[in-house]
Amino acid sequence: MTHDPQARPGTLAVHAGEPRPQPHDAVTTPIALTSTYAFRDTAELRDHFEGRITRDEYGRYGNPTVAVAERKLAALEAAEDCALFASGMAAITTALFTLLRSGQHVVLTADGYRRTRQFVTGFLARYGVEHTLAPPGDLAAIAAAIVPGKTRVVLSESPTNPYLRVADLRALAELCRPHRGLKLLIDSTFATPVNQQPLTQGAHLVLHSCTKYLGGHNDLLAGAVCGDAALVGLVREQRGVLGGVLDPHSAYLLTRGLKTLELRVQRQNATGQRVAEFLAGHPAIDRVHYPGLPDHPDHLVARAHMRGFGGVVSFLVRGDEARTSRFIDRCQIARIAPSLGGVESLIEQPALMSFYELSSEQRLAVGIRDNLVRLSLGIEDPDDLLADLARALAD
Repeated sequence: MTHDPQARPGTLAVHAGEPRPQPHDAVTTPIALTSTYAFRDTAELRDHFEGRITRDEYGRYGNPTVAVAERKLAALEAAEDCALFASGMAAITTALFTLLRSGQHVVLTADGYRRTRQFVTGFLARYGVEHTLAPPGDLAAIAAAIVPGKTRVVLSESPTNPYLRVADLRALAELCRPHRGLKLLIDSTFATPVNQQPLTQGAHLVLHSCTKYLGGHNDLLAGAVCGDAALVGLVREQRGVLGGVLDPHSAYLLTRGLKTLELRVQRQNATGQRVAEFLAGHPAIDRVHYPGLPDHPDHLVARAHMRGFGGVVSFLVRGDEARTSRFIDRCQIARIAPSLGGVESLIEQPALMSFYELSSEQRLAVGIRDNLVRLSLGIEDPDDLLADLARALAD
């Protein structure tokens, strides 16, 4: 595949942010399990509040373990700063609260994460923030939706969930650049900084659900906002008010996950390609959605702007909802569960997992078919995964 010329995250990025020496000469970052911090005397307190020294004061405003994870992720994303949150949604909602006011306008792609869409179209709308949903990959529609002087945010995921549409980030950045005050936000959860770095391609902020690939072990909830120091600083201030802070133990787990991020994602990229090609040639499958396949609508964009295609493969089983459920139940390696990006393979039928409360007709209206499957590949042996899928698809 064609590699983007941007420099990939390296070893120095993984080790960024670790104080030297650490307490007790620990190799791993210690967990600072404290909610508050004492001052030596009132002079130190004055120095802190008047900006002569930088130190922690209270857990909602900072924690040493969290700060290490923030610095590491900032380095991986080629960002000046990073603010961590208690979940991916806390990161997204806090960023949007920071950037938007009543009477302003946001453009987001129609295939974005449904909770993000709900927040924009429902919650923010109640406070006078207007919105436009633009078709994925339609640069002309996005450009037409921007209202000069009023639109403050263009928000897109890349790749998207579940159809893995890939945005042309440079083209999106060019659309936004002439509009003063307009910020481009990219949710890069599915890509990770291993496969793309949106800030190097013109985005103002990059968002992550660290619960997924960055943590990588299905054992933490976290979210991140990365970008230039001034903009992230505003988001961090809003975090202190809204309170969606990350706890130090989860920050420790995230730091651990970042150490193996590139190894895991490279394995998941390779397995994802093999599984997608296998499914594309299987008679029991109607359609496979994976950017690494030539028939994906954004294959050329992905080849030009990404270093890998990821570990999620979505596909349509030939048959109805019941046939699709039988296939999923036959899988022995992938577990039926929401989420993605961990070392364990997870599988779901979105019609039953994420959209169960909707009718088939309502699900079709938002692009979710009853026979759609989303498979998030872990780091198991690829041959074992392929054999398991072949058994599960056999009648």
